[in-house]
Amino acid sequence: MRPSGLIISVVLLLALVVTPRLISSQEAPVPVVLWHGMGDSCCNPLSMGVIKSLIEENIPGVYVLSVRIGDSVVEDVENSFLMNLNKQIDMVCKQFSNDPNLEMGFNAVGFSQGGQFLRGLVQRCSGLKVQNLISIGGQHQGVFGLPKCPVGLHICEYVRELLTKGAYEEYVCACVIVQAEYWHDPLQEDVYRRKSVFLADINQERSVNTTYRENLIKLKNFVLVKFNNETVVVPNESEWFGYYREGQEKEVIDLKDSDIYIKDKLGLKVLDESKRLHFLSLDGDHIMFTRKWFVENIINPYLK
Repeated sequence: MRPSGLIISVVLLLALVVTPRLISSQEAPVPVVLWHGMGDSCCNPLSMGVIKSLIEENIPGVYVLSVRIGDSVVEDVENSFLMNLNKQIDMVCKQFSNDPNLEMGFNAVGFSQGGQFLRGLVQRCSGLKVQNLISIGGQHQGVFGLPKCPVGLHICEYVRELLTKGAYEEYVCACVIVQAEYWHDPLQEDVYRRKSVFLADINQERSVNTTYRENLIKLKNFVLVKFNNETVVVPNESEWFGYYREGQEKEVIDLKDSDIYIKDKLGLKVLDESKRLHFLSLDGDHIMFTRKWFVENIINPYLK
């Protein structure tokens, strides 16, 4: 029996309308967003510019968005020191939510403090569809020291001076020092829990926000990269959620020995047991890695 002209027409129509959409959906690369670290900017040709180009070279046609806080590159650098983190995350949440290129989901890569900022975004901004979250040198349990700051920036001395005087004092908070918002003093844990305006919240130190936990558990993968010869993040175990045992500043306990993991306040235990929490390390100082390493360990397994 020969097919009628109507059936042939319907088949041809489906081939023209349905098939291309299926192919497009399968072949479209997942977008990537980047959030830079302290003293850097979205578009620095020696840092985020290199990363953006590297991703585009290895994933043809991918949409890459590098976060800029402010109306210019100069403002972006300044705001990495001087804009309230809660405000920054609200701004980025709205920006990403209104970007049609990101509505079907995206991968997120944070560098240094950008790592915990993106985690805060994932936990708080429920409408986003983040697939893989990658933190490269992020300080997820905070820092207790600021030994190095980008060379040549006078603002570094200003920030160091204020943090030394008292990271939790009202006049420091009033100056909106970003680094004070993830300053974690193990000698004053009670003060940290009460007065931390950012880190204690996203780490569920005061109470457990179930939305934060549920949003993090939705990730396909959460990747934590630690630098073994770190001279910027003190202690460097913070990059893997480790930190000083309360009351002193020498003994460091691992993530799996901490309340965050044991009580599973963030869902990290769930991610770990389902093999979606990954710990990478490499020799080198803060955010020091080769293009080859980034391609083999980040782009190929998590961004492609």
